[in-house]
Amino acid sequence: MMSLAIDNVGGLWMWGNVPPQDSEPDPRLSFTSIPIPFPILDFHGRTVLKVACGDEHVVALVGPGDIHKDNSYDVSVLYSWGNNHHGQLGLGDGESRARPQTVETFNQKSGLTVYDIACGAHHTALLTYRKETPKGPSICWTFGFGENGQLGHRSNKSSSLPEPVSDLPEHAYLVSVDCGLFHTSVVSSEGYVWSWGMERGLGLCPDVNFTEVEAGDDSVPRKISGGSSRFRDPVQVSCGAAHTVLVVDGGYKLWSWGRGRNGVLGTGNVSDCYVPTLVFWPNELKPEKEEVPDDGKSASTEEIKRLESKLMVMERYASILHGSIFGKPFNEEEDIPYSLRVSGYFDMGKEWGEMLESADKSQLMRLQAFYEDMIGRVKDKVLQRRIQEIMKDCLQSSAPKY
Repeated sequence: MMSLAIDNVGGLWMWGNVPPQDSEPDPRLSFTSIPIPFPILDFHGRTVLKVACGDEHVVALVGPGDIHKDNSYDVSVLYSWGNNHHGQLGLGDGESRARPQTVETFNQKSGLTVYDIACGAHHTALLTYRKETPKGPSICWTFGFGENGQLGHRSNKSSSLPEPVSDLPEHAYLVSVDCGLFHTSVVSSEGYVWSWGMERGLGLCPDVNFTEVEAGDDSVPRKISGGSSRFRDPVQVSCGAAHTVLVVDGGYKLWSWGRGRNGVLGTGNVSDCYVPTLVFWPNELKPEKEEVPDDGKSASTEEIKRLESKLMVMERYASILHGSIFGKPFNEEEDIPYSLRVSGYFDMGKEWGEMLESADKSQLMRLQAFYEDMIGRVKDKVLQRRIQEIMKDCLQSSAPKY
């Protein structure tokens, strides 16, 4: 376990359980606990653009010292070092390295530009584009430990060399990639999210309770957004050990899913969530489009803010309820019935019947599991109330009479 940081001039610092910083040309890999940040001298005079670390390995994207923002990634070099027992360094072997080594698959002769990198516990993922087409399409590459399908190579085999995730759309531009302990996620500029790895790419770990048809790992990318719905203006996808967070709406809205213990999803509860759900993120952080200097308008401005706040709460509630029942995030443009949008009239029975007719097997199984759970809870509560009533009657009848 280690921490890394890039300073304001592109220097890389490291601390925690880290490889030794011996001056020997080829030191043996070991790990030492260092509680104070220290600089990585291998990159002295150069600019570190991005860095990521797993349990015991590091990947860094490094450019020259006089780098310019307009071509920063095109002239960068990818380095890796640390534990390599599963091939997570992408160097073609299982030999660990104590010092940074160039990942030759992406050298300057490859014609590829690496622009985003991420590390799981024992695997690595990154995004590239062709140097002549910086706007895409993108390729996602993975390597390292693959037992849970986190490489997305249609198998559970590990790989010591970078391989493309071939089942992603060919012409998509991928905005961001990240890894959990045993899962990987990407988001495209169009707002579609794909995940793969442990427990259908959710990273929930083996004790999650799925319905029978959904259990197991995914070794191919699975679209998380569901159906044709997509997320607006995506910025970044970020993975924790067993959960995922997506930043959208230009940075002013968050969705999360995965393991919810200790409230890490930010949705108001500690339950696991199998579909994206809105995070309780304060709407007040979004800057106002126009300032209203006139004090006479302050009352109406406050009323608008109050209504916006209520609307956000309603949107969260609809998202949680819709996601639990239908297995996909709520999309106001697609999921509000046409009759309700046009006339304000809503025939619940008719809409429910049409939804069942169009549902596939996995959606029907999800509905069945959801309502069986709800009915089970109601029956448990009825039984508890009945037991309480019986105990109360028994206590009253056995009480001494004076």
